[in-house]
Amino acid sequence: MINLSKFNKRTGVNVQVAGKQIDIKWPAGKDDHGKLILDLENGMPLFKSIGINTGAGFKEIASGLDPAYLLTVGKRTLDPKSGGWDVFFDRVPLKPYKSYPVEFTKHSANVISSGSQTIIRISDMQASSFKGVLEITLYNGSPLFNVAAVMATEADSTAILYDAGLVSKTQIWQNLSWSDVKNKLQTTKVVHEATATNQEVKYRTIIGQSKQGSLALFPPPHQYFYPLDEAFNLKFTWYGQNYHSQLPGYGIGIRQDPLGDKRYVPWFNAPPKTLQRLNFFCLIGTDAPAKVLEEVKRFTHGDSYAPIPGYKTMASHFHNEFIMDVVLKGGPVPEKPEFKDVFKKMGVNIVHLAEFHGPGHPKGPDEERLKELQSLHEQCARLSDKNFLLLPGEEPNNFYGGHWLSFFPRPVNWIMSRRADMPFVSTDPKFGKVYRIGNKDEMLKLLELENGLAWTAHARTKASTGYPDAYKEEPFFKSATFMGAAWKAIPADLSLPTLSKRVLNLLDDMSNWGLKKHIIGESDIFTITEQNEMYAHLNVNYLQLDKIPDFKDGWKPVLDAMRKGKFFVSTGEVLLPIFTVNGKKSGETAKITPSGKTKIVLSADWTFPLNFAEIVSGDGKKVYRERISLNNTEAFRKNKFEFTVNLKERKWVRVELWDIAANGAFTQQVWLE
Repeated sequence: MINLSKFNKRTGVNVQVAGKQIDIKWPAGKDDHGKLILDLENGMPLFKSIGINTGAGFKEIASGLDPAYLLTVGKRTLDPKSGGWDVFFDRVPLKPYKSYPVEFTKHSANVISSGSQTIIRISDMQASSFKGVLEITLYNGSPLFNVAAVMATEADSTAILYDAGLVSKTQIWQNLSWSDVKNKLQTTKVVHEATATNQEVKYRTIIGQSKQGSLALFPPPHQYFYPLDEAFNLKFTWYGQNYHSQLPGYGIGIRQDPLGDKRYVPWFNAPPKTLQRLNFFCLIGTDAPAKVLEEVKRFTHGDSYAPIPGYKTMASHFHNEFIMDVVLKGGPVPEKPEFKDVFKKMGVNIVHLAEFHGPGHPKGPDEERLKELQSLHEQCARLSDKNFLLLPGEEPNNFYGGHWLSFFPRPVNWIMSRRADMPFVSTDPKFGKVYRIGNKDEMLKLLELENGLAWTAHARTKASTGYPDAYKEEPFFKSATFMGAAWKAIPADLSLPTLSKRVLNLLDDMSNWGLKKHIIGESDIFTITEQNEMYAHLNVNYLQLDKIPDFKDGWKPVLDAMRKGKFFVSTGEVLLPIFTVNGKKSGETAKITPSGKTKIVLSADWTFPLNFAEIVSGDGKKVYRERISLNNTEAFRKNKFEFTVNLKERKWVRVELWDIAANGAFTQQVWLE
């Protein structure tokens, strides 16, 4: 019933089995040890005890808890014209769907050692057509563990959500705590009979406090949040009795709102036979909730992007519409708009906007369009400072096909239409030089003259389904003005150990096409407020820049770093300040010996324990992937990795690094000859 054949006693983890109980202790940092007692008797709570052994002895944080899951199953629209499984334009909650409590029957357990991790796999779990097991993963070096229902279905065209948590029949917690969106700790006394309520929080975390300590419960910071147009805070935690009238007992946990932002709501993909990980993390400590929350915040650097010497952070693709909705509305214009404060608190140095996406007059009349551009340029200049650069940008969606973004290294006045009797470029007495663009050739000419960049937005999905593939032979795409595309985690699939591969696959395809294109991270969201769940929906580009350019001097160094591939993309938890191939950095060309033996060096900094590195290369036809397990790493470490690989006859290589919560970072290519 309890199998220890794959457990390694030399990992520092101690396992004792008595009847149907597993007593397991793991190194939890310093001299502490986390401790779980698991009860496999059906009808008894699985977590008989959760606690920590410290120098002061054993302290039990909680007892009598069961993991609880609610799986919501809907129907995916799989139209090839919408991208198939890469679809974003899907409104799953407008079609029939149903929520099912996951049934847990304890038959057997396997305790498995995997590097510095210990996995306890318990059978069986079932909900609707989904079947699977429960996995509890312990991480050496940290009082952190993960609880996952790992389930698959045979059904096709399935989209899912899940809510999850820990429930008990008796009162376990004295108090519950969370951070409100203003970053203030809130605490409420537990009323054990109170009906479950949904709670808006910051840091996606709810904390139960007992007499001897606290347990923080939280989801993977990015993976749990499927793509939406808005980053609204939809009350992603819950607490109380009989959640959703389907999970009996008093619980704390995480949740999703099926209606999302009430726009396009695609949920998570669940293709047939894929093992979906419905998971959450628990962090335990003997301290009060405030201290334990600070420990949780370390995993995301307090929901900010950590500074790295020699780099500046840039976020792209925001439809804030500050110009049309505020500045030109005729009302008061705030001296310090909220969105700037949000970005600065998150450690974002440079913001590339995508204004006039709907509102505005991109095709004229001329006076309206030029007034709007003038206002955009003036506000970007006003709101930029020595530590923050707000840069004008648009999603023009004219001339090229699909959706794409434009970026110039200085303010440029251009109108997205031209009558036959109008000049390509003219001088306006009020606004100065003005370009009028009538077709894709003139768009390319403008980008060349003004040293600008363009790239495909949300490639191969949304309104760019089929792009850039459809124009890959066009002169504008092959030109140096077309950088490549932008990456956002669309679609979401909980069976993957990474975030979406859609655009990373495109990066490999473009490299094999023989084109030196690059991929930046994008967010593609609208409102930006302190209340929003911004961090979950963001990623950032770490550009190799020593300083932030002054707005008045232009920002050519920003575009140069992008054009040359001098950056890496990160969700924030995994950082790659050094990446070289035979001594050459991303965007450069490395020489390979006839044998193909190649040295790859990575300097990495991470919060959650790492999962694996993947070395991706291509020969102009085929893509090669070499996955290197890093499951022996612990949380909050830095290290230099050196890999020797055979890259004979390859033309390019890049690296991805992913952690156990599906957070990650990826480099741009080094070209090979």
